[in-house]
Amino acid sequence: MPISVVTFDLDNTLWDVEPALLRAEQAQRDWLLEHRPGSIDHHDHESLWEFKKRIWKQHPELAHHISQMRIRMLEALQREAGYDEEAALTGAREAFSAFLIERHKVQLYEEALEVLQQLAGRYRLGALTNGNADIYKTDAGEYFDFAFLAEEVGASKPAPDMFQAALQATGVAPEAIAHVGDSAEHDVAGARALGMRTVWVNLRQQAWPGGPPADAEIHNLRELPEALRGLDRSA
Repeated sequence: MPISVVTFDLDNTLWDVEPALLRAEQAQRDWLLEHRPGSIDHHDHESLWEFKKRIWKQHPELAHHISQMRIRMLEALQREAGYDEEAALTGAREAFSAFLIERHKVQLYEEALEVLQQLAGRYRLGALTNGNADIYKTDAGEYFDFAFLAEEVGASKPAPDMFQAALQATGVAPEAIAHVGDSAEHDVAGARALGMRTVWVNLRQQAWPGGPPADAEIHNLRELPEALRGLDRSA
């Protein structure tokens, strides 16, 4: 069966996420320093990380809802600083908005748009991400037919939920979907478990960590169209 749908992980597959996250964290911190003095001033990176872990442990039900978890953490920071419930919740939402604006200012890999444009003429494209990036708020959005986030489906890859959502959205058999991602565990193993074909995006040319390998491996997104054609030929 030929491939008719290609699904993508986003962070570190179509772009390097770290620069955007660093800017987003700084924007969030700047908002709190200006609008909620005393809430974050005394925290350095390490103490804030410990605070986050404490909040995560208190709310295991939000494990796959990273946006809600961040809002809960921001609210807790302000409550501990003495702000009342209403001010803390309002502040949490506004600080998160400042974070999210920068979160979406991702710089796609140089070749990404060219490759996506090429693929969009042949396949239906979808995004499956454990993060909270909305593909439609990036320069790549116009090429995607559908997108699912872990916090929308209630489970993160490698759990089957997002892959099953893609199957339901497209109505195709698993072997007609090729999933493309940088994580051997979340992307390759997760998609393989449902019978999808897999492409490992190994930009740093790391050794395979073990287990059944991906159906194809690429070191640059420009190699993806030929990799997909190769999967069809091998099938």
